[in-house]
Amino acid sequence: MASLICLAGTWSVGEAGAQAAESKPAEPASRKAAEPAAEKIDNAVCLGCHGNEGFAVPGADGKPRNLHVMKDKFGASVHGKRQCVDCHKDITQIPHEKKGNFKVSCVQCHEDLWKAAQNDKGSPEYTKLGVVVKQIDSFMKSIHARPSREDQSRTNATCYNCHDAHYVYPRGSAIRAEWRLNIPNACGKCHVKERAAYATSVHGKEVLEKANPKAAICSDCHTTHDVEDPGMDSTKLVITKNCGNCHQDSFESYIRTYHGQVNTLGYAYTAKCFDCHGNHAIQRVKDPASSVHPDNRLKTCQKCHEGATKGFVTFNPHGSTANFGRYPDLWIASKFMIALLMGVFAFFWSHSALWFYREYRDRKDGKSKPHVETAELPHTTGKQYQRFGPLWRVAHLVFALSVMMLVLTGMSVFYAETGWARAIMNAFGGPKGAAIVHRISAVTMLGIFVIHLVYLASHLGAKWKTFNWFGPDSLLPRWDDFYGAIAMFKWFFGKGPRPVFDRWTYWEKFDYWAVFWGMAIIGGSGVMMWIPNVTAAFLPGWVFNVATLIHGEEAFLAAVFLFTVHFFNNHFRPDKMPPPDIVMFTGAMPLEEYRREHTEEYNRLVQTGELAKHLVDAPSRPMTLGSRILGITLIIFGLTLLALVLVGFIGSMTAGK
Repeated sequence: MASLICLAGTWSVGEAGAQAAESKPAEPASRKAAEPAAEKIDNAVCLGCHGNEGFAVPGADGKPRNLHVMKDKFGASVHGKRQCVDCHKDITQIPHEKKGNFKVSCVQCHEDLWKAAQNDKGSPEYTKLGVVVKQIDSFMKSIHARPSREDQSRTNATCYNCHDAHYVYPRGSAIRAEWRLNIPNACGKCHVKERAAYATSVHGKEVLEKANPKAAICSDCHTTHDVEDPGMDSTKLVITKNCGNCHQDSFESYIRTYHGQVNTLGYAYTAKCFDCHGNHAIQRVKDPASSVHPDNRLKTCQKCHEGATKGFVTFNPHGSTANFGRYPDLWIASKFMIALLMGVFAFFWSHSALWFYREYRDRKDGKSKPHVETAELPHTTGKQYQRFGPLWRVAHLVFALSVMMLVLTGMSVFYAETGWARAIMNAFGGPKGAAIVHRISAVTMLGIFVIHLVYLASHLGAKWKTFNWFGPDSLLPRWDDFYGAIAMFKWFFGKGPRPVFDRWTYWEKFDYWAVFWGMAIIGGSGVMMWIPNVTAAFLPGWVFNVATLIHGEEAFLAAVFLFTVHFFNNHFRPDKMPPPDIVMFTGAMPLEEYRREHTEEYNRLVQTGELAKHLVDAPSRPMTLGSRILGITLIIFGLTLLALVLVGFIGSMTAGK
């Protein structure tokens, strides 16, 4: 039957061709000689057969192969203006030669067209063809372009398995929307099980039953031309990112969690969208069949968190600090941290700026660097005041190094979207390696803090009745600190003399007690996240949301404060120049400097005759040089960390996060 149809079509085409030849006017012999030996077959000739509804020929399997082309639909397609034989290059005569299957190379055709358009690179046609060639390049690297396991001579899929070559339509056209909705069916020809699962999902029902053009289809998640093996980490990351194309708010809240931050860094071992929600059979959260339904959520969490306890169920993976109605705990914690950051930085940055300004004005007005004469004490010649003992100096160095490593590894996760964060993660061998370093540093920092507490308990415990808890040797805040701050600001504004201080200044006491706050907030929240199963056994899951927020924000506060305010107070004040101040490395400071900065304690020791007890020989030249090198190295490291943090902060603010 098929051969009869073909013969009838061939006959009608031949007749039409003869009539067309008779109607054409004769042409000069010279022009005929210039024409090619064979003209391209016109589309009208092809449609003489292929335009007949039901036109078919037997396929290789013996079943009819539909070869019908709808003229109007083809004419409206992106290929409608081209000749059939532009693609079917091996069709050279009617009837066709009997030489097996005719082949069409979409790749070769588009590449040839693009090369032919090279002479007019500014044309829209050249741009369109360039886009297609890029898509072809992506396809050639994809899993679809690789040989099929069943038949090594064929690819897994080629262009016409997804695109019907005769009916490819431009973006934005109504008829293209119809084609888009049919993509799950096209994919389902090969991926039968996946298509069946998709049909039961919230996405599939919207597409297949309701024809919702905005609902997700296969290519929205798996991409179009560069489809890869979904088992690859790179593919998992792409699919997760593609979820955000539709679910933007949920994706933005996800990438603020540790799961999302690791994902952003380019690693796929933490939970991704489909790990929680499923993939092809995704259901709405309220659906009892959903993997994230409250009744199923704990089991879903336990896929990654073995032994996860009930608190995991109330964790908010998409919690937002902007929604007080749904997440009041996060909203309150966020506003508190913002107020804390603004308050601390507003006061101390102003304090530093005013201090620098007053020093500048004094120098400009001819006032030299404050100088205190100590020559009246002959026994002090060549001596320095020992301010810190060996244990204090070692503890300070180890504490400083651990804090810097915590900032490096922690801020790399906090600002995972920055390029420098990825570079640092790669240097540590990935987030898992960085996490080990982070936790070792955290244990070191907390260990130093605990040792300090034990020291205080043993040192002060024996004399707690006689120790003056609010005296000059105590680090507890007292009214004199308040009055000293007021006097300092008067000096800043030229309303009073430069004040003098006792053993501890008010900014040194702030530095000291800030560590206690930091240990409680950063250390406490860090430990809670380190042992989530234990935490969730006693506390609700939303505690993890709050812990994550304050852990990151407090770490940001600590890092920026240390590398701006603390560095200024101890190294970059004009009267400290040139940096660094090495007293925390040598333990001793010049007597003149000590008398200038701690005048009241100095006078008291002189009056009581106890100054000599605190005097030591000046550090040796190698010790001084080594301390300066160490100090400069730590300052450079700290300022580098500050620069990285600020780059991350500015980037996050620019992105509106």
